[in-house]
Amino acid sequence: MPVAVVTDSTAYLPATDGVTVVPLQVIVDGAEVSELSSPDLARATTSRPAPALFADVYSALTAFDGVVSVHLSGELSGTVEAASAAAAAAPVPVEVVDSRSIAMGLGYPVLAAARAAASGASLRAVADAARRCAEVTQTFFYVDTLEYLRRGGRIGAAASVVGSALMIKPLLHLVDGRIELLEKVRTPSRALGRLEELAVKAAGAARAVEVAVQHLAAPGRAEALCERLRGRLPDGARFTVVELGAVVGVHAGPGMLGVTVSPGNSL
Repeated sequence: MPVAVVTDSTAYLPATDGVTVVPLQVIVDGAEVSELSSPDLARATTSRPAPALFADVYSALTAFDGVVSVHLSGELSGTVEAASAAAAAAPVPVEVVDSRSIAMGLGYPVLAAARAAASGASLRAVADAARRCAEVTQTFFYVDTLEYLRRGGRIGAAASVVGSALMIKPLLHLVDGRIELLEKVRTPSRALGRLEELAVKAAGAARAVEVAVQHLAAPGRAEALCERLRGRLPDGARFTVVELGAVVGVHAGPGMLGVTVSPGNSL
């Protein structure tokens, strides 16, 4: 392939040909741990990769004509900033793409870029494939408590529901890369129903649609939601259930449930 694709671990993708993954860090009591080790989320923090780590990755890809580096929203992390700093001095042309999202909201643009790269597309075309996919991909999610988002400073306008409304089950979405409050519901079952309706609406009339149901320690809810969506979307729709890791868990908390919908053939 003339172009390599790089992303970060918050895409939560399985191993994919042509895609290099740079890990984000989870730190518990000052020590770095694997985000797959189920750390105590209440005691954990996260840290972006250092520019030097990206520099090492880009330097290892000099056999390619260029690199497209697709990452989680710059509004949520300094990862894009670190990647851009390393790209400026890389020995190979690097185009950094801010997905303006996270989890499969990032994963689908990465897969779109990988597919374009595998077809022999140019550096610009691969980056554009990621950006086009990111523009049409929507993510909706709810959390059992806003405390984790409040503590991490990542709730934006949703801060208005913190305090007396902490018992509310908020439905949130990503707007211009930021987490914003969409609706407030009273129970997990109502949240599940609303996520279903939002996903169906986001899919619209598209037949080639990718749907990812994502969760943190809530596999039963995730599978139930996925099955309900299978019954409501066209036969051409493709589904996946993804368990997220501690980098997202530190900020969303256990029980988080989300749906990402990407119209078009992202894979």
